[in-house]
Amino acid sequence: MGRFVVGRLAASVLLFFAVTLFVFVAFFAMPRDDGGRLARRTPEQYRLHGPMLGEYAHYVWRLVAHGDLGYSYGTRERVTTRLFRAAPVTLSLVAGGMVVWLLISVPLGLVAAMRPRSLLDRGAGLFVMVGLSLHPVVLGLVLSWLFGHRLPVLPANGYCSVNNLSTGCDGLSHWASHLILPWLTFGIVNAALFTMMIRALVIEELNEEYVRTARAKGAGARRIAASHLLRNVTLPLVTMLGLQAATSLAGVIFIETTFDLPGLGGMLRRAAVTRDLPLTAGSVVFLALTIVVLNLIVDVVYALLDPRIRAASHLA
Repeated sequence: MGRFVVGRLAASVLLFFAVTLFVFVAFFAMPRDDGGRLARRTPEQYRLHGPMLGEYAHYVWRLVAHGDLGYSYGTRERVTTRLFRAAPVTLSLVAGGMVVWLLISVPLGLVAAMRPRSLLDRGAGLFVMVGLSLHPVVLGLVLSWLFGHRLPVLPANGYCSVNNLSTGCDGLSHWASHLILPWLTFGIVNAALFTMMIRALVIEELNEEYVRTARAKGAGARRIAASHLLRNVTLPLVTMLGLQAATSLAGVIFIETTFDLPGLGGMLRRAAVTRDLPLTAGSVVFLALTIVVLNLIVDVVYALLDPRIRAASHLA
């Protein structure tokens, strides 16, 4: 187990250098043909003054030792300060959206697999098709119009912090009410694919010998699902959940833009539009490293859940 974790940590460190090198080259080292406009706007401290490798080493050292990603062109504020101010908004969106995502996909995928070709299974298939076809912006705008304007029961956009730092409204109820529609958008979009994955996994497990044996002994569908199926599909589901959670961060940009949330996605979009290179590069690094950390957590959890990995580690 220890060797497995050390190996994954080493791989994550290599990914860190790969991500930072790509961002450094793409944003600060590659020549640009923009008529000189960007060159005139770029402050002196962000221009290369020596060999690229040395400048990259300095960039990584400032990031690792001091958490320094530079200063925003527009506000002259530290990029890390803006990132850590926006990160709780995105974290709230992703965490709540994942709860909605699992509450929809797990029961729907299980029931659809246990009753194939039934009306519920066909309804789940329709939900999967619609969810995979809908863009987060389209779904967000529909939900915002329906529940924010047509049936004004929820805020159509905006954000409220819990402790009223800068948004003009406070309290847990206001915070949650402004995030319900973004949570639904995030959850529905990601639940569609996950429902299909759960259904396929459970149908595959239903054909295994241990399920037929349990049925022959008189076990009901609920007992089979609770005592046998869930235990055996947990490992692949954890892997898929981690991978999909990492890739779904790309959709956060659209959702935060649609509902005007001051999170990482909206900040990255505005920084890209205004050509704020340090803020854009810092946001990309932060999101990419978040994905690396999520994958590392998934690998460790997978190793904890799978006894075969622990046994192989002990044998090695």
